[in-house]
Amino acid sequence: MSEEADQIAPVQWLDGPNGHRLAHRFLPGAGPALVFLPGYKSDMAGGKAEAVLGWAAKAGRACLLLDYSGCGLSEGDFGEGTLSRWRDEVAALIGAHGIARAVLCGSSMGGWLMLLVARALPDVVQALVGIAAAPDFTDWGLDDAQKADLAAGRVLLQDNPYGPEPTPTHPGFWRDGEANLQLGGTIPFDGPVRLVHGQADADVPWEISLRHAAALRSADVQVHLIKDGDHRLSRPQDIALLLRTIAALPDAAAEEGA
Repeated sequence: MSEEADQIAPVQWLDGPNGHRLAHRFLPGAGPALVFLPGYKSDMAGGKAEAVLGWAAKAGRACLLLDYSGCGLSEGDFGEGTLSRWRDEVAALIGAHGIARAVLCGSSMGGWLMLLVARALPDVVQALVGIAAAPDFTDWGLDDAQKADLAAGRVLLQDNPYGPEPTPTHPGFWRDGEANLQLGGTIPFDGPVRLVHGQADADVPWEISLRHAAALRSADVQVHLIKDGDHRLSRPQDIALLLRTIAALPDAAAEEGA
């Protein structure tokens, strides 16, 4: 957590819909507000999230960073987290700050969650930006044996390339994910969508972004592939591309009125 982020937008707390206090940062400004949705077991202290906050501050744009319950500074047990629960928390934070128009920026799992938030708040969400977006990873990301273990109620532990502790998938999260699959039908979103994906991504195949683009109803969908980009897309050049992508969204998605 950087001192710069604290100066721009100090951490605030909201009593969430499931009884947990949710940590977040909110920067007032012009709309639509940028809402950053972190990935699985990630939080608002990541480099991409703080870069978006910094860009918003310079551009005079409203911005919301957040930690899902059980993640980062927010209260709760990660093992109880689900996409549906976190969707409702994001919606509650958007509502609490009076955000009338939003651009959702979803990283990895956040790229799945942004689709669920857009369905829940169709009059609020104006545009989507996915960074290595991973919709439906409970389906394509697991083999039959792993799914059988989860269906039987067993926690799945997988190697974690980003830390010493294994990455857990809990049965409740998996079941909820299977109930919220998006890529098998038309995704009812008509605004601008930008999907940025690294072709050296070892966690989420870049072809998922092509499936994602095909499933979206919107005609204004662009996929930007980075040949040597990994899953995190956190190098300076990757973050610069993300910020250029946000800045270049159509004017219709960048009018004032947050």
